Amino acid sequence: MTVSQAQRRKMLVLCPFPQGVAAGQRLKYEQYFDDWRAGGYEITVSPFMNMGLWSIVYEPGNYLQKALGALRGHWRRLEDLFRVGQYDVVYVFMWVTPFGSTFFERLVRRLARKLVFDVEDSVILETGSTGTKEVVNPIARLLKGPGKARYLIRSADHVITSSPFLNDTCLSINEKRACTYITSSVDTDRFLPASSYSNTAPVTIGWTGTFSSKIYLDLLREVFHKLATRVDFRLKIIGNFDYELPGIELEVMRWSAEREVEDLQTFDIGIYPLPIDEWVLGKSGLKAIQYMAFGIPTVATDVGTTPRIIRSGENGLLVDTEEAWVDALERLVRDPELRRRLGQAARRDAEALYSTRAVAAQYRGVLASVMGSNQ
Repeated sequence: MTVSQAQRRKMLVLCPFPQGVAAGQRLKYEQYFDDWRAGGYEITVSPFMNMGLWSIVYEPGNYLQKALGALRGHWRRLEDLFRVGQYDVVYVFMWVTPFGSTFFERLVRRLARKLVFDVEDSVILETGSTGTKEVVNPIARLLKGPGKARYLIRSADHVITSSPFLNDTCLSINEKRACTYITSSVDTDRFLPASSYSNTAPVTIGWTGTFSSKIYLDLLREVFHKLATRVDFRLKIIGNFDYELPGIELEVMRWSAEREVEDLQTFDIGIYPLPIDEWVLGKSGLKAIQYMAFGIPTVATDVGTTPRIIRSGENGLLVDTEEAWVDALERLVRDPELRRRLGQAARRDAEALYSTRAVAAQYRGVLASVMGSNQ
């Protein structure tokens, strides 16, 4: 579709992280920018963090550099305030600034012609999983402050949510009752299966994530030790942190955009552990969807959105106890044909339900509903 210059609309995207580096952005709305441009939008992206702050925000120490990075982010937001009114729509992901009151959020809302708020996880809760903040430093501790998100949920022209549970919560808060659950999605033309579903080499159990989700991986430390007494396997972790698990054959790799596909293609089994608590009800199931796109059979905790994505015994396995984790992983390690059956079914579902082709129309629908009321 060709859109004339007179018909083009301008969008300002306010987000926490630089473009192309954070999975919550990269595998959510960012991958639809080209589709939105084709639909007539000129997109300007303004991240709060620059690459310097992103590279250290989840690392311990570096407090001076973090403080300077935060000051630069706030200065960038001050500059944004002078141009918000020039855009037809402002798209906010998670928050406008991480610190303090709703001051910046209120100014952006007042100045924006139209505002779409994209929220993930149960950010309006005061605590993270297992009753603790799932972060490691003073800057990151405020990244998911509930007050800012609650104000944006209430006042936005439309809210995009990451789970049905979160969508129901937002519907009870949003003044216009305009909320849409849009699943996480992946580019299935790029995320392609490579597994031979063979036991000719040691089976690799894999997990990918960031430091902030490391607490979920830690839930399986004892599971891996028990599993090692039953079968041989390798554990592979792709993330932005170091990890040790004595007694387990372990490979830890730093995530990179260049190697993302080939690194994930080395997994024979994907794991998606989560605690069973209220925070998790807001999670989108992105890890499971990533694994599924690669045709990787997934074992996941039976909680939240995940049972909507994984049908246990058909396209993956759902578990709810430590012993169930051990049994499920042992079955998959021993049985390559089971891995093939589950993995191939998962790939079919990923293409049909969670590909960018399948989901793009939902984002277009939200933008059309918001901009249609501005005409």
